[in-house]
Amino acid sequence: MVGADAPATPAAVGGAAAGVLHFPRGAPATPVDVAEMAKLHELPAFSPGAGDGDYLVKPPYAPAPELTPRPEVPKGKVVQFTLKAADSKFYPDTGLRGTLPARNVTVYIPSQYVPGTPAPLLVTQDAMGARNNQLPTILDNLIAAHRLPAIVAVMVAHGGGDARDSERGLEYDTVSGRFAEFIEAEVLTKVAKDYNVTFTKDPDGRATMGGSSGGAAAFSMAWFHPELYHRVLTYSGTYTNNQSVVDPASLHGAWEYHEHLVPRSAAKPLRIWMEVGENDNGSVNTAADFHNWVIANERMAVVLKAKGYHYQFVFAEGAGHVDGKVVTQTLPQALEWLWQGYTAPK
Repeated sequence: MVGADAPATPAAVGGAAAGVLHFPRGAPATPVDVAEMAKLHELPAFSPGAGDGDYLVKPPYAPAPELTPRPEVPKGKVVQFTLKAADSKFYPDTGLRGTLPARNVTVYIPSQYVPGTPAPLLVTQDAMGARNNQLPTILDNLIAAHRLPAIVAVMVAHGGGDARDSERGLEYDTVSGRFAEFIEAEVLTKVAKDYNVTFTKDPDGRATMGGSSGGAAAFSMAWFHPELYHRVLTYSGTYTNNQSVVDPASLHGAWEYHEHLVPRSAAKPLRIWMEVGENDNGSVNTAADFHNWVIANERMAVVLKAKGYHYQFVFAEGAGHVDGKVVTQTLPQALEWLWQGYTAPK
């Protein structure tokens, strides 16, 4: 699992011709898996204004126009600070693989924000969108066009390492509400104090976003704390079994979301946008491995639909894991859909 802003490798973004599944290595998925994944190539095209449901995007991919800074558009303020692991009550220096002494946090405050008013909030994992000012530029353009409310974005880096037995793995792949509690207590509190921002307490005005395990963390934040977050956006979400510490309540890690948790729970007031690439992580594995991202994300879409959630699921042909080309093409439209129905208080 790479970080959400890491570039996809050529092998990851290469692959099948349209409508043909491609298993370049390892044992193929079962015939049932192959049949189900083949249907994904027949989905309707993802387009502006699309409603709930399942959609397809395909090459050639091109950056959305909202990623280009426009001279006439007011620019928000972007600030950065660090949080020391030694000061954290939630994630102190655990000694896990890759643990960093401090994490970076990037904050975007739109020019339209009036201090003292409750601001809608977007929290991103792996500091997704901070690189090259990508998310601030998108938000500048969409807010100025009145396609989004004046959102404050808080882009939080992980605590170090990757995958099992790492700090990032502990934070993101643990199926619990702890990471959301950390964000609330130690990140948002500091942002509010140091940068004179008041965050809305209305969960309908709060969203969380991430790629890979950061996507699983984004979903966990809202699932366990719907009183804090109602909106979730994930690219190549790790709805697979990657947790390091076995919890009897979630034996299969985030695979449990589509296997048990969502189907067996009353629907929560969540709105969810999700994407997966055709050649995503584990695309050659069977479901029995609990490590096929394509199957996991497809099954998430199925159970969300069955429970009546507002959701969009996008399958990206020829794309890899958190494929940068797919992100830059789809993120503005995904954000606009995600925030439908929200009206900021006057």
